[in-house]
Amino acid sequence: MSEEKSSFTVKDRRIFAEKDEDVKNKEAKNEPSKQEAKDEDIEEAKTEPKVHLPEINFATFIISLNASALLHLGAMEDPATGKKVKNLPMGKQTIDILGMMEEKTKGNLSKEEENLLKNILYDLRIIYVKEQE
Repeated sequence: MSEEKSSFTVKDRRIFAEKDEDVKNKEAKNEPSKQEAKDEDIEEAKTEPKVHLPEINFATFIISLNASALLHLGAMEDPATGKKVKNLPMGKQTIDILGMMEEKTKGNLSKEEENLLKNILYDLRIIYVKEQE
């Protein structure tokens, strides 16, 4: 039999084959793998200054939903644009979420958490009714 040179090449297009080839190519070029790159990113993140964030608890969660509702009701400026924008359906949805939270957590909250949620809901509902007029 005589050997003939092929005028076409066969390439495996299956996903796992591409990944294997990518790994081989990276190893050949001495490029860091994805895991090594992630490790480098983690090291960089460790050296960045830490931002103080509030403790995560029920009260801060409710307060964040309150801020979101106030933003959508046009009661406060959007921090990104500096403008007040009304989106009443989104504001109502956030108020409804807070109402659901009140209903589902009844009897499981401390007196302070219960009062916080009740007062926030009252205020938001008043603002929503005024904004609809």
